[in-house]
Amino acid sequence: MRDLKGRTAFVTGGASGFGLEFAKLFLAEGMKVFLADIEAPALAGALKELAPLGQVRGAVCDVSHRASLQKAADDAFAVFGAVHLVCNNAGVGGGAGGVEEFSDRHWDWVLGVNLMGVVHGIAIFLPHMRAHGEGGWFVNTASMAGLLGQPFGAPYSASKAAAIAISESLSYELRETNIGVSVLCPGFAKTNIARSERNQPANLAAAAKPSKSAAERAAMTAQAVASGIEPAEVAARTLQGVKDGDLYIFTHPGMRKMIEKRFERIGAAYDKAERYEREAKTPLPKGYGVHTSFLRPPSG
Repeated sequence: MRDLKGRTAFVTGGASGFGLEFAKLFLAEGMKVFLADIEAPALAGALKELAPLGQVRGAVCDVSHRASLQKAADDAFAVFGAVHLVCNNAGVGGGAGGVEEFSDRHWDWVLGVNLMGVVHGIAIFLPHMRAHGEGGWFVNTASMAGLLGQPFGAPYSASKAAAIAISESLSYELRETNIGVSVLCPGFAKTNIARSERNQPANLAAAAKPSKSAAERAAMTAQAVASGIEPAEVAARTLQGVKDGDLYIFTHPGMRKMIEKRFERIGAAYDKAERYEREAKTPLPKGYGVHTSFLRPPSG
């Protein structure tokens, strides 16, 4: 999606972090920008900061509730008309604790924002893009935690893995259209993600007091975030990825070896499965593999 001038971007989690930096770059490209964020004061500050840069509007929005996001989308349509680039970027960190330590309501909060926020964004804007016929693009913010897993942060890792899977599914579904998708998988960056509890619903049942190991991990994560790369760097890489039509957008090349290690373990498991099949001399069932023949690797 190279031609951005005159088009409209809709950015969730747009009042800070990646979202705010996305907005700055999009405005510099000549786009109109609509920001959605759950924090009213931060949103007001962001709109004031961005106003001299171009056409920008915004609305308070909770992406975990489809009706709330739909209202913000309707506001954007009313102000700017067609929306072409949607950044499903709003996210929360989810705190620290063992898998068994988090309450169901805590899981609901993290998955509601990080997973259902993406689902709602696609469900609302994809029919709109198809209807206006001018082409479009989705950027879904995931994380390296969605590819590697994060100890004592299972809700976050699970939600980001789901965002990656949804983006991959969507890339297949949109293959023959003029609409595309990128999934952003950053490493540590200087955002407010480690302070996500500031936006927890008031009635959320907090996780049990984390174990010493979980608390230590949380402190390490907070330090890693504080010393991470600047959100502007992530935004620049994302913009280039959109222009290049990339499905996957990465920001930390040094983490590649961690991914390769995961693939090595997967490869070893397949080697074992093949040895088992050979040794058992079990014939393949009729039609084996046909059901996956449509899964050609997506472009990007």
